Amino acid sequence: MTASAALEGALAADGPLATVLPGYAPRPEQLTMARAVADAIEQEKTLVVEAGTGTGKTLAYLIPALQSGRRVIISTGTRTLQDQLFHRDLPVACAALDRLVRTALLKGRGNYLCPYRMERTLEAGRLESREMADQLQRLRAWAGTTRRGDLAEAPLGAIDGRLLPRVTSTADNCLGQNCPLYADCFLMEARREAQEADVVVINHHLLMADWALREGGFGEVLPAADVTILDEAHQLPETAARFFGVTVSSRQLQDLVRDTRLEQQREAADSGALSEQAGVVERCTAELRLALGDSLRVAWVEVGPQAAQAARELAEAVDHLVEVLAPQAVRGRGLENCHRRSDELRTALRTFLSDDADSSRVGWVETRGQGFALRLTPLDVAEHFEASRQRHGRAWIMTSATLAVDGRFDHFQRRLGLDSAETLRLDSPFDYASNTLLYVPDALPEPKDPGFNEAYLNAMEPVLKASGGRAFLLFTSHRALRQAADWLRARDWSGLLVQGEAAPKQLLERFRETPGAVLLGTQSFWEGVDVRGPALSCVMIDRLPFASPGDPVLQARVAWLREQGRNPFGEYQVPEAVIGLRQGVGRLIRDVSDRGVLVLGDTRILGKSYGRLFRKSLPPMPLVRDLGPVEAFFADQSSTSS
Repeated sequence: MTASAALEGALAADGPLATVLPGYAPRPEQLTMARAVADAIEQEKTLVVEAGTGTGKTLAYLIPALQSGRRVIISTGTRTLQDQLFHRDLPVACAALDRLVRTALLKGRGNYLCPYRMERTLEAGRLESREMADQLQRLRAWAGTTRRGDLAEAPLGAIDGRLLPRVTSTADNCLGQNCPLYADCFLMEARREAQEADVVVINHHLLMADWALREGGFGEVLPAADVTILDEAHQLPETAARFFGVTVSSRQLQDLVRDTRLEQQREAADSGALSEQAGVVERCTAELRLALGDSLRVAWVEVGPQAAQAARELAEAVDHLVEVLAPQAVRGRGLENCHRRSDELRTALRTFLSDDADSSRVGWVETRGQGFALRLTPLDVAEHFEASRQRHGRAWIMTSATLAVDGRFDHFQRRLGLDSAETLRLDSPFDYASNTLLYVPDALPEPKDPGFNEAYLNAMEPVLKASGGRAFLLFTSHRALRQAADWLRARDWSGLLVQGEAAPKQLLERFRETPGAVLLGTQSFWEGVDVRGPALSCVMIDRLPFASPGDPVLQARVAWLREQGRNPFGEYQVPEAVIGLRQGVGRLIRDVSDRGVLVLGDTRILGKSYGRLFRKSLPPMPLVRDLGPVEAFFADQSSTSS
């Protein structure tokens, strides 16, 4: 049997997939994608595929990848999708093809329990509360029974954000082969399994971290592969920008201080200067956070003189810590590790604070809670990304439901340097024309109008009543979300679920279980969320998701594009907003029998010239401006049946 015939047979109505996947039905779009993927693998090409919701893109790349018999790395956008792919989709594909394939799931090191750091934390005995002490004992008991050490499998409530950095390692503080508990390391075992596997499932953050590690000359995390498949590929440009840049965070500094004190007690008890200088770094870190003030996200050049001086003093304190650690590093592996980390942080801080003008990257700072991060972000990653990609693997498949703008891939290809890639765009097989409405309420002011939020909420409420809840309300800002939550609570709206008041996973579970629930969310719920059936029958989006004009990276990128004589609004801001809107819209219809209404409060989609680009990039949803057709849509009983 030829490879083409084997592929078509696997995806046929009476093929092996139908025997292992209840309700399986062949889709022409899926077969078209699978053929293109198989050809790209065979010819060792780069393929960019937009596969609309319902195409079945996961099996469309898994089946030809497995049939090729080559070593494959599959990277997804989030850990949730990574788990779903490994535990659900990959076993289905292997069973359908009746193949014994060695598979491995590999996450970033922060997802695995570190036995060494857990034991050091137990040994130190310095925890802020009885609750944390109880959690630590529960984790220790679990560590004796778990095979993988994946914290996603830890007992519910056994760990929280405060304890997490004390029982996990980072690239900075890991002792590697010098660790006395190296033989018990869950991370190293996961990496060994990955090196021996035929198919390895990872996420984009881990892929970028591996590239950075190799380019820095520090070895590798991932095995060499013949085929690399990047799902949810629309996230790649921003993920790459984070990893190709420089970051110094308060957590890195606090971890260094804590570990220096701990290792000084264990390996250099007679060197009080170490603990003293660690205390200076700790104080300077706290003073910088205080000088930065309330939550912010601004270019570094815009911070006040007090914060700039505090940063310089922090850099000097880290300099001195490096000097104090240097003669002590030979006394133990822990101190040697602390010395290396302090030296790397010194270099990163000095690079960040350098006065050298470089218009191709921007220095900025963001604060959240009691923490901060200083970041130096490249404005264009195309050259760096393409160079890294060329060094790893042969065949590349990049896919997502949202890569094209007005049917073209120019924006995505330009951002990642994929000019020579082949492209394929496949529409969703779902019947949007019959099963959806796009409602843009008439007479709403534009979002810049001071009265917009109240007008939007007043227009939104009768739709919620008509749908009986069963809705996602997606916002482009936390401020708008909070205002809407307060507004609905003042009207005693039941079944209200608000982002930030519980973990996203818990909110989704409650939404599915609560009849007529209404979930309010921002970025976390715009993508990667799958609610099928009548539980979600309405998605409301307040504004077109343009990035905030005050965002420091956006401001710098706009200026950089203008310097090159390019149009930042048409070339960057609009395409990014189009892709963002398409992600939000994608929450509405998740199955062939789903029906629903999309409410968009931003009349610019109809009144501005660029609105045409947004409309052409959306599924063919009938547009209505009055509430009547919306109420009639929900009054139709078929809209409430799955």
